[in-house]
Amino acid sequence: MQADTHGDTAVIIAAKDEQDRIAATVEAAASLPGVDLVVVVDDGSADATGRLAEGSGAKVVRHSRNRGKGAAMETGAAAARLLDRDVPRHLLFLDADLGESAKQAGPLIEPVRNGSADMTIAIFSELVKLGGHGFVVRLSRDGIKRLTGWTAGQPLNGQRCLTRAAFDAGQPLAPGFGVETGLTIDLLRKGFKIAEVEVPLSHRATGTDWRAQVHRGRQLRDVARALAAREPAVARQLGRLRRAGR
Repeated sequence: MQADTHGDTAVIIAAKDEQDRIAATVEAAASLPGVDLVVVVDDGSADATGRLAEGSGAKVVRHSRNRGKGAAMETGAAAARLLDRDVPRHLLFLDADLGESAKQAGPLIEPVRNGSADMTIAIFSELVKLGGHGFVVRLSRDGIKRLTGWTAGQPLNGQRCLTRAAFDAGQPLAPGFGVETGLTIDLLRKGFKIAEVEVPLSHRATGTDWRAQVHRGRQLRDVARALAAREPAVARQLGRLRRAGR
């Protein structure tokens, strides 16, 4: 990876068992204009993800066990902070399975760089054409709309660029797969500017086998928890339901 001495952006990649794609993702991310640091958080992988990421030029931080996406993002941002110079870098979060398509993520950085947005969220071009509207997506979108008045196109998209100030304002992040929903709500409530940007990125499609169903179940749980934590009436209702089920 060739470092850009005039870079202003760090890429943070949370990865678990992504040995097939992580090298291509790291190399593509490192080629983005203004990126001079790629940090991979190996979140308890059982394969060669960390070794391959390091061999591709990334700085690698390892979790000894899987701690979830939100924790991995926080670890990556903390590692990038240690390597910041006088001016904090912007933070571009990318999924580990983007592969070579990660080189198309540049448009996410520009609005943050020029000050027109504090956070950008990717809109995947292919999903716009196909119109992906799963139950968990609707849950997140409706919750964000209800709590902030803003309608998100792809609320669960993890490809996001933020200023360091915006990321810090979003602390603590919601656990697991609730991180995107929680971060969007928290920043909008605090007056930060969010923009969606259509980009030709693509990652491995979620299948329909039992592993995919478990993944969707975890997404549902984490998004519901993130919304409940930000909506006291919902939290109280969930508490009553839990007590009634005892």
